[in-house]
Amino acid sequence: MTTVALLSVAPVIEDSMASEVAKAVEALEGFDVTYETNPMGTVIEAEAASEVFAAAEAAHEAVDGDRVSTFLKIDDKRERDSSAGAKVEAVEDELGRDARSDRE
Repeated sequence: MTTVALLSVAPVIEDSMASEVAKAVEALEGFDVTYETNPMGTVIEAEAASEVFAAAEAAHEAVDGDRVSTFLKIDDKRERDSSAGAKVEAVEDELGRDARSDRE
């Protein structure tokens, strides 16, 4: 079984959220998950959804603020294993190229 999730945790503030988002990402280190942060959130992989939920809760609690917004989207593959990287590779195979533009 493989669980892949997209997690976004952010305080509701006007200034830069980078220091608070860094706290959320750091909180993931205490769990048996792999993760990669991108501009829109953090992709998390774990063997079980329960581990993703626990890691997401820790990330949510790590952020300071009167109001914290958390989004968690989970893809729980119960019959087979498929990593986040494999999902991207499948799309790239269909495209016949990398799944990104040449612009930076």
